[in-house]
Amino acid sequence: MSEATERGEAFLRPHAAEVCRADRAARNWRAEETGPIVLGSEAHKQAFCRMLLDTHNPYRPSIVDWPALEREARDRLVSLPIWDIATQTEGNATLRVLSYAEKVSDPLLREAIEIDGFEEMRHKQVLSNLIEAYGIQLAPEPEYHPPQHPEWAFLLAGFCECVDTFFAFGLFALAKQSGFFPPELVDTFEPVVQEECRHILFFVNWVAWYRRNLPPWRRISFAAKILSAWAFLIWERIGIARGIDGAPAGAESQDNNFVFTGSKAIGSGNVSAAAVIDICLREHERRFSGYDPRLLRPSVMPRVMRLVRRFMRS
Repeated sequence: MSEATERGEAFLRPHAAEVCRADRAARNWRAEETGPIVLGSEAHKQAFCRMLLDTHNPYRPSIVDWPALEREARDRLVSLPIWDIATQTEGNATLRVLSYAEKVSDPLLREAIEIDGFEEMRHKQVLSNLIEAYGIQLAPEPEYHPPQHPEWAFLLAGFCECVDTFFAFGLFALAKQSGFFPPELVDTFEPVVQEECRHILFFVNWVAWYRRNLPPWRRISFAAKILSAWAFLIWERIGIARGIDGAPAGAESQDNNFVFTGSKAIGSGNVSAAAVIDICLREHERRFSGYDPRLLRPSVMPRVMRLVRRFMRS
């Protein structure tokens, strides 16, 4: 873990202008390879690894300037039912990603996964700084233990991000357009939200590349790992939500419907589930639009939500 942190620290001495340039570069990337990129090929691996490495934004949590909020805006922020789940998710993701990186022998792939884990660690630092800055109360955090099965844990972390990020895109856009978040806070959080986009772009391409390079008999066991990771993800989400019911006095109660609970809070109760899905789908397309179209995009959540949306009124 210390090696990954040291490698990440090498990126962490930028000036403000460098951070701005890196933020722009983090949203637009295309592989040097010309022509089609065959899934599972060396060119495919080079593309999704280079995407993550080339678009790394070297901002430091310590230089994030949390804007002073008026009382009403601060109270709205504190009341969002997401902070416990968000903090615990980042804590688990950091350990799961970096544990798998230790098992990877390919130098380029390992470097990319280490940067992924470093950025997850940085997200947790950003959340911790925000929580301290605005006096948000959290339930006690659980201990984070290294996973016994790093590959499976990496799958779990990746699919967890695919689910959470899909809804985070929409909620962030809703908070921005409704004025729930002041513009200064939107600008502060924007790089973190875009980083999650890069993470799941890397992950879904890694899954496709890795599966195609397994012998046939191992592809069956890998598919079983994917199914079990999805099953555990559902169980974990419910378990985390129930586990934080005993939050400190004054803290907002959180439940496993935090996505739509949060959207109601952000939209002042005037946002329907159908509208939330529409916003999430639009933001999902927009966030990925700047990256090489030859790379795979996450498809499970958009497909599921489009199917759900067909049975809803506009």
